[in-house]
Amino acid sequence: MGVHEVSVGHSNQVLQVWECGGGPTRREGEVKTGKDFIGACLPQSLLCEHSCFCPQNGILRGVYPGSPTSWLFVVMTTLGSSYCNVDISMGLVCFIQRWLPEGCGPYRSPQTRTLLSMAIFSTGVWMTGILFFRQTLKLLLSYHGWLFEMHGQISHFTRVWAMCVRLLSGQRPMLYSFQTSLPKLPVPSVSATIHRYLESVQHLLDDEEYYRMETLAKEFQEKTAPRLQKYLVLKSWWAANYLQPPTHPQVSDWWEEYVYLRGRTPLMVNSNYYVMDLVLVKNTDVQAARLGNIVHAMIMYRRKLDREEIKPVMALGIVPMCSYQMERMFNTTRIPGKDTDVLQHLTDSRHVAVYHKGRFFKLWLYEGSRLLKPRDLEMQFQRILDDPSPPQPGEERLAALTAGGRVEWAQVRQAFFSSGKNKAALDAIERAAFFVALDEESHRYDPEDEASLSLYGKALLHGSCYNRWFDKSFTLIAFKNGQLGLNTEHAWADAPIIGHLWEFVLGTDSFDLGYSETGHCLGTPNPVLAPPQRLQWDIPEQCQAVIESSYQVAKALADDVELYCFQFLPFGKGLIKKCRTSPDAFVQIALQLAYFRDRGKFCLTYEASMTRMFREGRTETVRSCTSESTAFVQAMVQGRHLKANLQDLFRKAAEKHQNACRLAMTGAGIDRHLFCLYVVSKFLGVSSPFLAEVLSEPWRLSTSQTAQFQIRMFDPNKYPNHLGAGGGFGPVANDGYGVSYMIAGENTIFFHVSSKFSSSETNAQRFGNHIRQALLDIADLFQVPKADS
Repeated sequence: MGVHEVSVGHSNQVLQVWECGGGPTRREGEVKTGKDFIGACLPQSLLCEHSCFCPQNGILRGVYPGSPTSWLFVVMTTLGSSYCNVDISMGLVCFIQRWLPEGCGPYRSPQTRTLLSMAIFSTGVWMTGILFFRQTLKLLLSYHGWLFEMHGQISHFTRVWAMCVRLLSGQRPMLYSFQTSLPKLPVPSVSATIHRYLESVQHLLDDEEYYRMETLAKEFQEKTAPRLQKYLVLKSWWAANYLQPPTHPQVSDWWEEYVYLRGRTPLMVNSNYYVMDLVLVKNTDVQAARLGNIVHAMIMYRRKLDREEIKPVMALGIVPMCSYQMERMFNTTRIPGKDTDVLQHLTDSRHVAVYHKGRFFKLWLYEGSRLLKPRDLEMQFQRILDDPSPPQPGEERLAALTAGGRVEWAQVRQAFFSSGKNKAALDAIERAAFFVALDEESHRYDPEDEASLSLYGKALLHGSCYNRWFDKSFTLIAFKNGQLGLNTEHAWADAPIIGHLWEFVLGTDSFDLGYSETGHCLGTPNPVLAPPQRLQWDIPEQCQAVIESSYQVAKALADDVELYCFQFLPFGKGLIKKCRTSPDAFVQIALQLAYFRDRGKFCLTYEASMTRMFREGRTETVRSCTSESTAFVQAMVQGRHLKANLQDLFRKAAEKHQNACRLAMTGAGIDRHLFCLYVVSKFLGVSSPFLAEVLSEPWRLSTSQTAQFQIRMFDPNKYPNHLGAGGGFGPVANDGYGVSYMIAGENTIFFHVSSKFSSSETNAQRFGNHIRQALLDIADLFQVPKADS
């Protein structure tokens, strides 16, 4: 049904940000008043949004789907017609020629003036054709009827539409070729959003609560919403996406700003998420060798990214997904601030920062202009592993500052890391391509020991609270036995983006680079390479006290997280398809059944869905707890219904869920529209009890499906064991669950369930067991044979 992304504590955090201290602090370039808001809606720049890339790519992208060959064809056609005494320009060539300067210089010859006029005319025709094709493609991509058609029942209109899209999409598109052809995210009508919202909560409220909420909603719709909607529609005319302002160097998008960057709680557990390695195959046990291949593959990917050689992700192979989130994958760090953080992105970085046994190192990735080979990188990492030097005072737990409160980190950064050797060392970390953590522990999934997967996940989620740099776009974690993983900061992009990189890297490591018989990288190292540089610090006792305080905050948070990861073996996507339903809907309905058995009630449920079919789209919420799913769950729990009736109720619930996903993906969701209306209300100083209540509702069940096989680096049927286990995240609500799952191929599903020990109402392992049973019980309704568990 499309890719999904990891969720964080969205709405509650937005509300807290606005309410603390009477609203956000005004900064340079930030909008706050209604007048400023309108000003921010005006276009600030007509420059290319990807100007950091080479001029040649910028030109090719700017004229796509045109090409130099097509330009030459138009020019030759014009010249050929003139030799045949046919004026296809209808007099325009002569008109242009009259306006060219006469006299001396390059325009003296009549032949030169004629040729130049034809070239100008041909270029104009060529550019007009490009604009026409681009706008036509944008119009075609605005059609989403194909999403709502039943599988195998494609209409003639959709078939014609698909042929037209293929025809206009051009040949060999670069990564960002389709950006200007993607449609804008539409602004839903207020009435439609209010209707869908009330429908999504009616079965969760009693009659009195629902009547009160309905009254608030109607009052908002009639009195407050029209004014807010006008500003939002005005904004949508100029901005690429109504969730974001127009291109402006000092105004970040609303979603990024208020959901992520203004959060003052620790990133660790609350925002960052983790990604696991391949868990059923092992390439090597040599820690440095694994890193040598993986880091080399990552920089190969970055090179492809910079050159735009990566193919755009395409739905159905024809509908392009927005690629803008990929820009900040590398060379990016979240810089702490007192009121809000800032994402610092560099156009290039030639080194990585490495942490091992309490020491920080700077490891160069290049020798001159040449990227180091995997065997050279292995040697460099091994040098770090063999380095016997002890940590400097305060150095060992320094990274705990990135795991604690953001205000404390911002203050200590300003006080102790703004000059001298501390600034130089911190710059080496923050300006690195990414961060590498060399762990002394070993973790790997052992199918005979289920707890091993949970321990592996915990190590990736928070580690020791000071051996990850949680501010970096991602930390590459290497365990002593060669197993890897990622800890990823969430503000810069959503999970499918880092998943795209991870698929490429693991596929390149396994099938392209390879290892020797002894488990080392192939080739011979260059021993004359300068060793990695040890970073130098001067951390006073006052700073060390803040580091210790941040560590204690982070450790308390980490110790409170219960994580239960497991592989569900009885069946996977293959059996679910035999039930003639969407695998995602099947799992989501099973989660509703499991939650009701666990808590004896239903709750507001968050499922992350993507909106990347629109320009600069990120996510939308699918409210998975529907009246149809609750009816099915209640019938299952009562146990008095015939299987045929239960099957009918299940299919209705599945269809409702699939339709909600389609609406979310096509810009007709609920929560992003309400979020933007809330932000506009704060800009204008308008109070809305309805919006305040909606955005303070807790998501006690936050869920996400992990995307896989976006690139197809290998044939999963030929290599069925080359599977990652997906990844996970912490619970959004203190008394709730976070559930990430990956439907890994035809025969298995991986689950990552998180909760907090401090809540007496939740238990991750108990809920995981309920999920297992719910999946089995639903499958039994359809009497489809399952594999032995």
